[in-house]
Amino acid sequence: MATTTTSATVISAVTTKISVTPTTSNHPSFFYNTPFPSKPIFLKLKPFLLRCTSTPQPPPSPPRRRPEYIPNHIPDPNYVRIFDTTLRDGEQSPGATMTSKEKLDIAKQLAKLGVDIIEAGFPAASKDDFEAVKTIAKEVGNAVDKEGYVPVICGLSRCNEKDIKTAWEAVKYAKRPRIHTFIATSGIHMQFKLRKSKPEVVEIARNMVMFARSLGCDDVEFSPEDAGRSDKEFLYEILSEVIKAGATTLNIPDTVGINMPSEFGQLIADIKANTPGIENVVISTHCQNDLGLSTANTISGAVAGARQLEVTVNGIGERAGNASMEEVVMALKCRGDHILGGLYTGINTRHIVMASKMVEEYSGLYVQPHKAIVGANAFAHESGIHQDGMLKHKGTYEIMAPEDIGLERSNEAGIVLGKLSGRHALSDRLKELGYELNNEQLDSIFWRFKARVTDADLVALVSDEVFQPEVVWKLLDLQVACGTLSLSTATVKLVDADGKEHVACAMGTGPVDSCFKAVDLIVKEPVTLLEYSMNAVTEGIDAIATTRVLIRGENNHISTNTLRGESVQRTFSGTGAGMDIVVSSVKAYIGALNKMLGFKVQTQANVNVKRMSVAV
Repeated sequence: MATTTTSATVISAVTTKISVTPTTSNHPSFFYNTPFPSKPIFLKLKPFLLRCTSTPQPPPSPPRRRPEYIPNHIPDPNYVRIFDTTLRDGEQSPGATMTSKEKLDIAKQLAKLGVDIIEAGFPAASKDDFEAVKTIAKEVGNAVDKEGYVPVICGLSRCNEKDIKTAWEAVKYAKRPRIHTFIATSGIHMQFKLRKSKPEVVEIARNMVMFARSLGCDDVEFSPEDAGRSDKEFLYEILSEVIKAGATTLNIPDTVGINMPSEFGQLIADIKANTPGIENVVISTHCQNDLGLSTANTISGAVAGARQLEVTVNGIGERAGNASMEEVVMALKCRGDHILGGLYTGINTRHIVMASKMVEEYSGLYVQPHKAIVGANAFAHESGIHQDGMLKHKGTYEIMAPEDIGLERSNEAGIVLGKLSGRHALSDRLKELGYELNNEQLDSIFWRFKARVTDADLVALVSDEVFQPEVVWKLLDLQVACGTLSLSTATVKLVDADGKEHVACAMGTGPVDSCFKAVDLIVKEPVTLLEYSMNAVTEGIDAIATTRVLIRGENNHISTNTLRGESVQRTFSGTGAGMDIVVSSVKAYIGALNKMLGFKVQTQANVNVKRMSVAV
C-alpha cells in the first residue's frame, strides 16, 4: 500500500481501491444497518502522511464555538454535549459521600471545564442533597461567563410527583434548570422491582414527564432504566410517548454495563431510526463500566447519533463506575476530526487534572496509577526503548501532550524545589500543576518542605491543606509511646471550631489505635472504622505518606439510593498526608469525623430553618 526509501523523511501513500463484498453478518461496525449494493463498491482512500521524528506535527484545528443552548436541539450536528453526573451517580460509590461545600467546589470546577450539564444530585434522597443541589443552582447555575456560557443544572428524580417536585424546587433557581426523571423498562425490572405491566409503565412515564413540564420546567430528560436489556419495540413505544409529553432529551442507559460497543451503537441507531418524533429531541448515553466497556460504548453511541454523553470525573460511580469524562472527552479531541466524523465538545481540557485531583480527594477514591489520561503513570516512560524514542520525539510514544490536560512536565520546568526554594518558585510550580492557592494555604505548604520536594509530594501536601472538609476539630499536637515492652499510649490535643483546646489520653493495641481512641474521647461521636489504608507518595525513608480512612457513624446518617429506592447508611472518608505516619493517620481520621459532623450540623440547620418557616 505504501512505498518507502531509506533516505525519505516522509512516506507517501498511493491511492488504493478496496473491494467490499456484501455481507449479512453482524460483525461489529461503526456503520449500522447500512444497505450494501448487490455489486462490489470501491472506496477511494485519501492520501496520508506518516511523519518521522524530526517532522513537526500538523497544527491542531482551531477551537470551534459552543453552539447556542436549545434544550431539545443542537444547532451544530457535530457538537456533543457533556453531561457530568459526578455529584449524583459518582457519589453513589461506597465511601464517596461529599459535603455541600465539597459538592459546590466540584461544581465550580466542572463549570471551569465547560461541561454543558451538571447533574448536581438527587434532591429527594435527603435534606443534605436537596440543599446542595439548591446551592449549586443558585451559585454555579447563574455564573454566566463572558461568552454567554452557563451550565445547565440538573436534578434527578424517580417517576413520581414528590421526587419531581422536590427536584424542581432545588434546580429552579438556575438560569437553565433541568429535571431528569427515570423508570425501568427491562422485563426483569418491571417484573421483580416495579411489579408493573408495560402499559402501566408507559402511563407513568408519560404522566410524570407532563407533570414536570407543568411545573414550568421546559428542559426535561427521560431515561428508560436498563434500556440495554429492554425490548426494543417497547423502547420505541415509551420513548415516542414521552416525546409527545414534552421530553427534550432521551437518555439511553446501559444500567448494568452488559452491552458490547457494536450492540450499544446499534441500539442507539435503531432508536434513532424507529422512534416517532426522535428528530425533536437530543439522544443521550449513560454507560456503566461493569465489563470495562463504558468509554467504548459511549463513543460508539456518539458515532451512532447520540449528542449528549453522560460521564463522571475519574469514572467513579456505583459498582464498577461510569464512563470516564476525561477518557471520553480526550477520545473525541484526539480522534473526533479524523475517525469520528468531526465530533467535538466544548470542554476546556486544561482543567481536567485539577478536576480529577479534586474529585479524588473529596471522594476519597484514589485513581489507579495506570488509569488512562489522569493516572500517575499515564505520561511516565520507564522502558529504555520508550525513553530513547521520547528523547528523540515525544510523538513516538505519546498521542497527546500532558499540557493538554493541565499537567506540566516537571523535568522541563528547570526548577528543583527544596528547603531553600522561595515562595515564588513554589507558587509557580503549583500553578503549573493546576493549583491556584491563597497566601495562607501557600504558607502552610511552604513550611512543610523537606530537603527535596517532588511533584507527587506537592500534590499530597496540597491535598492535605486544601481538599479538606470544613473544620469542626483540628489536630494541634500528639505524643505516642509504643513498643514491645508495654501497651501503646497516646496523648492528643485538638482544638474545636471556637478555638478551645481539648486534651485526652488513651491506650490501644498500637500507636494509631491509641490515637484514634484518644480522639474519640474528645469528639464523643461513636463511629465504626470500616477501612484504613496507607501509601508512600514517593521513594525514600523520608517519603510523605498518604492515609485514607472510611468510617460510619453509629447515629446513622440515612439517604435514599437512587436506583433501588432503599435507605442506606452514609459512610464518610478522610485523607491525611505527612512524613509521620501516625500524624497522617490522625489527620485522616479527624477529616472523616469533620465530614460526618458537617453533615450533622447541616441537617440540624435545615431542621431549624423548617421549624422557623412553619412558626411564621
